[in-house]
Amino acid sequence: MHPLLKLLHKEIAPAEGCTEPIAVAYAVSLASELLDEDITQVRLRLSGNIIKNALGVGIPGTGQSGLPIAAALGAVVRRSHCKLEILSGLTPDELAAANRLLAQDVLEVELQDTEEKLYIEAYVKGPSADALAVIEREHTRVVRLERNGAPVETGRDKADCAAESTDEEAAQLSLDEIYAFVIEAAADELAFLMDGVAINKAISEEGLRGEYGLQVGRKMAQRSAVNLFGEDRATGIIAAAAAASDARMAGSAMPVMTTAGSGNQGIACTLPVIALAERIGAGAEQLTRALALSNLVTIHIKQYIGRLSPLCGSGIAGGVGASSGIVYLMGGSLAQIKRAVQSTIASLSGMICDGAKATCALKISTGTNAAIQAAILAMNDISPSPSDGVIFDEVEDTIRNMERFVQEGMSGADATILSIMLSKPGQAD
Repeated sequence: MHPLLKLLHKEIAPAEGCTEPIAVAYAVSLASELLDEDITQVRLRLSGNIIKNALGVGIPGTGQSGLPIAAALGAVVRRSHCKLEILSGLTPDELAAANRLLAQDVLEVELQDTEEKLYIEAYVKGPSADALAVIEREHTRVVRLERNGAPVETGRDKADCAAESTDEEAAQLSLDEIYAFVIEAAADELAFLMDGVAINKAISEEGLRGEYGLQVGRKMAQRSAVNLFGEDRATGIIAAAAAASDARMAGSAMPVMTTAGSGNQGIACTLPVIALAERIGAGAEQLTRALALSNLVTIHIKQYIGRLSPLCGSGIAGGVGASSGIVYLMGGSLAQIKRAVQSTIASLSGMICDGAKATCALKISTGTNAAIQAAILAMNDISPSPSDGVIFDEVEDTIRNMERFVQEGMSGADATILSIMLSKPGQAD
């Protein structure tokens, strides 16, 4: 299998709910499954980015938000084999059991002092035994399981080595290699990407129908006297992407096809491409190649800004991915795709991540708008010059310096953002 095809299979996966609190539920479930008894204590040690992304987001099927209910559900449902779809099929009895557990004041949450942006340590205790599960770097990458302090063999070592191998391949990506793969890959090898089309379209349509979150997509799409947006292609494309995030962040129980560990990134890099393909009558093969491109470009950008980051991966990485896919659907060349990448980065590079919550839909709408603008400029052979801000002559240099921006320029941003979020009444509790 081609390394980039392997990378697509690894980095594109379904999830139900925001991946950070769901990963916490997964970790608690892993630990709880090692005990054949009721849970009397749950202690979480989490990186700041996990806490930041779990404070205000809706948990599917619960009508509740945040870490407590996610952790309690992990202790109750105990179906870690479902990974990021662990809450799929949640029953009223399971929800009631989780709330009873929370009422017993069993949960403790601590900020872990770690350089890992994605770190989840879930310790659970029962009347006669205890267990521990640790996840690092990726939402389902289990690095440690213990029962009563003794390591538990999991059979995951080989999978983790494979994950690290694909990480190394991803770090060496370039737009030239991505484009070559996209145009040369056999159509049937990319056909699996159509599964994501059905999944992400469904939650977008749900967001357009229902009163979820801020209703960003729904209100943009509605005809009304106060709607300044027209009935053009661009408005429809932006609304489709934003509506999916509206529903997801409000706790819709519908799944999303994620990209690089994030459902909002999956939404941001696929739905604009899907929506444009529908509007121009693109065929299935053309769409799958455009999606392969948009997903791989998003993964490429994420390698530099980080799995979890002070920068908004959905807006920036997803927006850059979307602009690439849009240019491809419009018949653009590799050179024009590079122009679109440059313009999108010039437009969005300072967008911060202040957690997963309703306003993610605003950021996705902004990112999609920037992607469309960049694509239009690129199709007219226009893009920023090396004298413009953080833009370099070579697009790979522009992308590579995003990492420097995060590591040097924003080294304290995550802590500051989290501190501001926790300073609001009731949050520090």
